[in-house]
Amino acid sequence: MKRASPTVVHVFASPLNRTRGVLVAGPLTIPCALGRAGIGTAKREGDGKTPRGRFRFGQLHYRADRGPRPRTGLPVKVTRPQDGWCDDPQDRRYNRPVTLPYPASAEAMWRDDRLYDVVVEIPWNMKPRISGRGSAIFLHLAREDFSPTAGCVAVRHRDMRKLLARLGPHTMLRIS
Repeated sequence: MKRASPTVVHVFASPLNRTRGVLVAGPLTIPCALGRAGIGTAKREGDGKTPRGRFRFGQLHYRADRGPRPRTGLPVKVTRPQDGWCDDPQDRRYNRPVTLPYPASAEAMWRDDRLYDVVVEIPWNMKPRISGRGSAIFLHLAREDFSPTAGCVAVRHRDMRKLLARLGPHTMLRIS
């Protein structure tokens, strides 16, 4: 029997450490790392805040050389070595995927540290895009010590696999 996707996945900050939290998806409760400045509403490029809000999960990107295709109801794309994400507020492709090398500042999606082996877009500042309001906000893999992110939500690899199996195109993410 197929498990129903949770309607909403919640992310809550820890009251003791604003850079740590929990992600709750139905009966699944997962520890997570948050931005170095915790969760905030007035997000700006480079401020380290994880944006507060309600979002539909975007596309999943994964490195096929680092594991099998994740089981999920989300749209899936294989990450390639030349994939990047523009983080230059002055560029016309700001907060959009780009091909590297790119003439403006862009984050590499193909990383050696394994954090982006599995990445889900959190559609912050995409429609409409506002220059300087923040870019490249993802659900991705956490560092072993759960150190803070630059504004993303990060979980352990084994927890990511469990979570992805529960996500579909109508699942909402609520960060509060």
